[in-house]
Amino acid sequence: MSLSSVTFSSPPFSLCPKYSSRIPCSQHSNPTLHCNVHLRAPPSTMALSFSSLVDTFTVDVHRAEGRPLNVPLIAPFTIASSRLDAVENVAIRIELSNGSVGWGEAPVLPSVTAEDQVTALRKAEEACSLLRRARSGSLNSALGAVGELLPGHEFASVRAGVEMALIDAVANSIRIPLWRLLGGATNSITTDITIPIVSPTEAAELAEKYAKQGFKTLKLKVGKNLKADIAVLRAIRAAHPDCSFILDANEGYSAEEAIEVLDKLHEMGVTPVLFEQPVHRDDWEGLRHVSHVAKDKYGISVAADESCRSLVDVQKIIRENLADVINIKLAKVGVIGALEMIEVARHAGMTLMIGGMVETRLAMGFAGHLAAGLGCFKFIDLDTPLLLAEDPVVGGYEVSGAVYNFTNARGHGGFLHWDSVA
Repeated sequence: MSLSSVTFSSPPFSLCPKYSSRIPCSQHSNPTLHCNVHLRAPPSTMALSFSSLVDTFTVDVHRAEGRPLNVPLIAPFTIASSRLDAVENVAIRIELSNGSVGWGEAPVLPSVTAEDQVTALRKAEEACSLLRRARSGSLNSALGAVGELLPGHEFASVRAGVEMALIDAVANSIRIPLWRLLGGATNSITTDITIPIVSPTEAAELAEKYAKQGFKTLKLKVGKNLKADIAVLRAIRAAHPDCSFILDANEGYSAEEAIEVLDKLHEMGVTPVLFEQPVHRDDWEGLRHVSHVAKDKYGISVAADESCRSLVDVQKIIRENLADVINIKLAKVGVIGALEMIEVARHAGMTLMIGGMVETRLAMGFAGHLAAGLGCFKFIDLDTPLLLAEDPVVGGYEVSGAVYNFTNARGHGGFLHWDSVA
């Protein structure tokens, strides 16, 4: 599927750019510089959507660089497959020759992303070097070159970070917020919040805290120990009796264990709204079995996350009826890969979820804009910046409890003080 063939159900907005118009660029270090928007043809008006933008606007990369983005967590983040004690991601900054700047982030989560930080930094530099050397051309050609250099799942997180920065830079050039560029369905979203694998006492304290902050949906990490998981669920239910549950096993259960959890919850009078990745990503038959039992017996939907790392996976899940929900994460497949997967899933009538790794508001902001712009996600899990001890991002979306509000700032609106990044 070519990028320009991807279409969106949400209506595009209208834009009337002037040929080579000069736009002040507040995010550039030199405020006297201006951004020139170069159209390949100089029409006075045009209806612009992302699918038309990729072939219409010319990008010329002047500077591009990746740097370590290290941020402490409030507490260790433990899931069935790994434990994270601090965020060690890669920030990517791309500056076009017209002065517009775009920001992206490649998250690193061991055992989930293929890259560690050292590898991510090396591959980010390869991509940035490629863009610096390239001649000016369409956004489509620049994204295509990055995709060829960083193919497949192996380098998907870095590819996503570079794609974010490129698209953000172009959106900044034309002074359009990403949520409008990507469809304009809404300018706000409501997220769940995650409780990692902790003791029942700690889980109850977090549930009570999040209830006071206005979170209605709690996503619970399970899958390491079935008995401990049930104890945590009981504690959370007592602390926040009105919350909705999402269970996320991160591949931790066998099919039999996953069904046992659902049986135990039914005895407790608890029905999760979603059961995410109950079995190993390659256990397709186990995924199918849990999905059918969960839906037929308890009316619970099952989501494929780790099992869904490519367009081929999406097509398999749809064709063989393996799950009810597809979890889209930019770090698994890149921005362009995600848009392709969304299009195929929507066409098939699949329910969609959007999630992320452990990220700052750079990557989460981009994903949030995408979710708001498209307006097609039933489940939104974009909470991990709330788990960080520090927020290095300046600007960006506004947070009010579980609600993220997106302004009319250009691009995704967030940036870093680059000189302070290691």
